[in-house]
Amino acid sequence: MVPKTLLPLIGTLAIAAVLGTKDAARCEPPRPRLGINLAGPADWNTELPFVDVFRMSRPWISQQEGKRWGQGPPLHLDDYGWVKSLEPNGWAETLMCTIENGRYPSGRYVVLYRGEGTLAFAGSARIVDERPGRIVIDVDSSRGPIFLQLRKTNPADYIRDIRVIMPGFESTYEQNPFHPVFLKRWQGISCFRFMDWMETNGSQIRTWAERPTLQHATFALRGVALEWMIELCNRQKADAWFCMPHQADDDFVRQFARMVCEKLDPELKVYIEYSNEVWNAIFAQHRFAAEEGQQRGFGERPWEAAWRYTAYRSMQIFRIWEEEFGGRDRLVRVLPSQAANPYVSEQILKFRDAYHHADALAIAPYISMNIPPDGDKLRAEDVAGWTLDQLLDYVESRSLPEAIRWMKQQKEVADRYGLKLIAYEAGQHLVGVGGAENNEKLTQLLLAANRHPRMGEIYRKYYDAWEAIGGDLLCHFSSVSRWSKWGSWGLLEYFDEDESASPKFLATLRWAHRLGQRVVLPIKH
Repeated sequence: MVPKTLLPLIGTLAIAAVLGTKDAARCEPPRPRLGINLAGPADWNTELPFVDVFRMSRPWISQQEGKRWGQGPPLHLDDYGWVKSLEPNGWAETLMCTIENGRYPSGRYVVLYRGEGTLAFAGSARIVDERPGRIVIDVDSSRGPIFLQLRKTNPADYIRDIRVIMPGFESTYEQNPFHPVFLKRWQGISCFRFMDWMETNGSQIRTWAERPTLQHATFALRGVALEWMIELCNRQKADAWFCMPHQADDDFVRQFARMVCEKLDPELKVYIEYSNEVWNAIFAQHRFAAEEGQQRGFGERPWEAAWRYTAYRSMQIFRIWEEEFGGRDRLVRVLPSQAANPYVSEQILKFRDAYHHADALAIAPYISMNIPPDGDKLRAEDVAGWTLDQLLDYVESRSLPEAIRWMKQQKEVADRYGLKLIAYEAGQHLVGVGGAENNEKLTQLLLAANRHPRMGEIYRKYYDAWEAIGGDLLCHFSSVSRWSKWGSWGLLEYFDEDESASPKFLATLRWAHRLGQRVVLPIKH
């Protein structure tokens, strides 16, 4: 009998023999570990990763006396989104922290800016001290969001570089832009996937000049500046996972890779992926790839053309990164696919031997329960009438085994092509679809399931299965976000949540801790 401790080594050698010794390095035994998808930048973001809340402010809204809210004339903006001038009787307005029930910090915020003009505040904020370039506002988060109004601005020296700093961080925000709660919560995470931080889905970015920078008025329009994504990984000693915009040209990819190579801690790895879920027809990137693929004769049917274009463009992107990094030792070249369909994986991996130029097959093996109004297996009205135990029984007996089956099938594909199996997204996927999301009784049942202790046990079995089948990195989707009829994606819902009361969060961090990651386990309150 072969000792179990030798089985991974034997498997590695067998694959290496088939693929050739030059690919043997890609066949190291899997090392399961936890990564995370960070919630995207928006005024409703409940994670609050930055101490400067203006970084996630809503893009400027034009207002004018006598007109309906938001119906003012077009604003005159500079290249970074700052308002250069205002029309008569007009002003510009933005919102921050549109988070209900006072779930963001109250207290004295400091507003800093350059230029000449007048700022006013409404909603939860009132001015308590003011001088040119610096305003102190008192914020009562129970009164709703912060409204900031640009009432006057001097076109020759217009107001810009606005910062709205949380209480206690005025002296440190420039050296450390990240909130300490955010840093502590994700200490020990193996990898940050920046798909939502980069506003990847439907991205309009084509050139390097169009990228988000630290000079831009808000990250909510184009995404977080690359400098801060790199800084976060360096501070947390976590690998970075970047999703290249689907329309980005080669120069963008090269400049992006060059900055990462220059600034990222050389001990850290970089996961490289072409866009996000290009196989998924709901996204603009799928339609773009389908058209590009059809123009090149990759397939008559749009979905097949999109699969093959994914492989084609991924290989081009990988080559650029390899050139900038002087090799591929620090790179994990990712080919993504649909978890439920191994056939799609085969089509992507085989096209022009793309697998020879990749390191990992990535899937999203969700614990899925998509509930339509009137489906063959599930009907929203029927499920809405279930007890909580009935719903969780279904998840544990049907949804979880289905997810594990997807893992196993995709692991077989990955093994066949000598690639690691990783998860670009993972977690529960309980949601009403096709109109069923508007069934309030169903929504409340799904929310309750996500809060129930049994969900933590389902997560434990899920992670154990991923580890048992030989999965490598698993990036949960997502970190912190409000739960609603559109889904309960966040491990937590709010910045200030009691982590010890969240079964999903506890199960996830306990798994990472058992794997040896230096996460901070919450203390029961």
